[in-house]
Amino acid sequence: MSTLTLPVRGRLARSAYAEREDKNISAPDQFAIGVVARVRRWATLPAAREVRHLQARLQDEAPRLRALDDAALVAALRAVAPRAVQRLATRDLHEALLLVAECARRALGMQPYGTQLTGAATLLRGHLAEMATGEGKTLTAGVAACLAGVAGVPVHVVTVNDYLAHRDAEKMGPLFALCGLRVGVVVTDMTPEAKRAAYGCDIAYCTNKDLVFDYLRDRVASGGKATAAQLRVRALFDGAGGQPLLLRGLHLAIVDECDSILIDEARTPLILAEKAGAMQHAHAFGQALQWAATFETPRDYLLDAARRELRLTEAGRNRIRELSAGHGDPWRSAYGREHTMVQALRALHLFHRDQQYLVDADNKVQIIDEYTGRVLPGRTWEQGLHQMIEAKEGVELSEHTQTLARITYQRYFSRYLRLAGMTGTAREMAQELDAVYRLRTVPIPTHRPSRRQREPDRVLADEAQKWQAVADKVAGLHARGQPVLVGTRSVVASEKLSQVLAARGLPHQVLNARQDGSEADIVAAAGQRGAITVATNMAGRGTDIGLGEGVAELGGLFVILTEYHESPRIDRQLIGRCARQGDPGACQAIVALDDELFRQHGGAELTLLRKAFGSDPQAVQGWVARCRRAAQARAEAMHARTRRDTLRQDRNLDQMMSFSGDPL
Repeated sequence: MSTLTLPVRGRLARSAYAEREDKNISAPDQFAIGVVARVRRWATLPAAREVRHLQARLQDEAPRLRALDDAALVAALRAVAPRAVQRLATRDLHEALLLVAECARRALGMQPYGTQLTGAATLLRGHLAEMATGEGKTLTAGVAACLAGVAGVPVHVVTVNDYLAHRDAEKMGPLFALCGLRVGVVVTDMTPEAKRAAYGCDIAYCTNKDLVFDYLRDRVASGGKATAAQLRVRALFDGAGGQPLLLRGLHLAIVDECDSILIDEARTPLILAEKAGAMQHAHAFGQALQWAATFETPRDYLLDAARRELRLTEAGRNRIRELSAGHGDPWRSAYGREHTMVQALRALHLFHRDQQYLVDADNKVQIIDEYTGRVLPGRTWEQGLHQMIEAKEGVELSEHTQTLARITYQRYFSRYLRLAGMTGTAREMAQELDAVYRLRTVPIPTHRPSRRQREPDRVLADEAQKWQAVADKVAGLHARGQPVLVGTRSVVASEKLSQVLAARGLPHQVLNARQDGSEADIVAAAGQRGAITVATNMAGRGTDIGLGEGVAELGGLFVILTEYHESPRIDRQLIGRCARQGDPGACQAIVALDDELFRQHGGAELTLLRKAFGSDPQAVQGWVARCRRAAQARAEAMHARTRRDTLRQDRNLDQMMSFSGDPL
């Protein structure tokens, strides 16, 4: 099938394959974009009207479409698809979506709703579809990808983990096969040949990290700046011309859980590195940790736990110089010894076992994704921090790495000719998504009205009292057979609660970074009668929690939030696990005054909350809400600054070293 070139505002990059030029936007232009984004955020888009129109047409056109045989149906789709995807005229787009809906009914046994077709239209227009949890985003993305694929546009459907990539591709496979499309899956540990074949399909399901790292490998293979014509000339003179590229261009990306990928993970650049042999002066890590344990704040160093920043004082620098005198090469350079000691202090005070990382059964330090609670296999911290944490845990030090290329999510995803996304929680970040990625957020109405009930939040004096209150609530729900899902922020928190529940004799399942392999089974069973599930952050889990027999009559799934996250979106993702697709469900937050969010970002509101704590419950309830909103706003503002700094640093490095793409 020939490739359809999508229209694109701005210029295409001079690159080995199709992608948008990465333009460095000036400060005045960035301000103007932000103003426009703010206006767009509050603009009312006619999504509800489009839902009603498409739902009515689904019913009216059903006899005509069902009278077509498969060949005639696909032929009609092929005739209208290129116009629908390239020009995006509403009439053509709606006609094409109705044809794909009929294909889905035949191939999958699933009739898309008007809400799902409106979501697919939103994706094809290059917007972000905000769809509530349980509204069928997998089918929505499948319909959009199918229509784009039939039109000849290569599609990347981007998910957050290998399981979801496999599951969604397999689930939508019969639809793509009916329309004559090839679908590929790109996951961790595939060979370059297998990846190249998967990316060469009409539709490729892949994870965000695999996709970006494969892009960086292509940039390294092409010398960073080679065009397709230059690569062909190289092949004439160099024989094979080096390794062929993995991707075939950045045409259309549909990003699932896009707030997690484009916002939460955008604070850290992705760095492609190669192993460069054993660490030199490995003994220095143990020395540094031993000395760092004797350092005190604020005398020797200043610590900002909220921003995860640490810097030495002048007294601290003098102590390092005195302690390291006469200890040889690793400590001769002032910059080297200070950098090593900062990493040792960070390893001791900012990175904690079973929170930021865990040590697996093979005695390897594995990073935990703070937003999803999953292990990030193969990922390491840079600049010696990973080895410092390994030394702290007493495990074998991994090899030193050398950076080959780097890029931020902001710069990578902005290079797609057309970028689209889906999530259930985008409204808080709509302005940044529009300003950075040109993604306008379009709220899609739910197919059925929500029946979720929220009980008043409870606040306890400390963590110990909180776990007992949570256990009391769980015991009451379990006694009547109502399933309960308890969300925690870390591995250590989930295991503390597990111990409390076990002491009460309450049978339960724990889902955290240690149970990644069985997470789908655990989540799927969480809605059965009497089930108790304790899980770390549920962002991007992707598995529906269906209600067992008789559970709806008991009130559905009950979700307990045990600690507010720095982002209210993550809290809403957990709460969204109950009352899906019109089912009954309820939720409650049970938190403590010494939770991390309050400790690090509480400010004056926390002081007032503590004063109100002994007064009437209604006053406390009001101050809990005020303190939470203020603390989350401070945390979000801090993370936004971090993302801006990360993007600015990445551009500066790119200009200096041409690590990824053309220097701009």
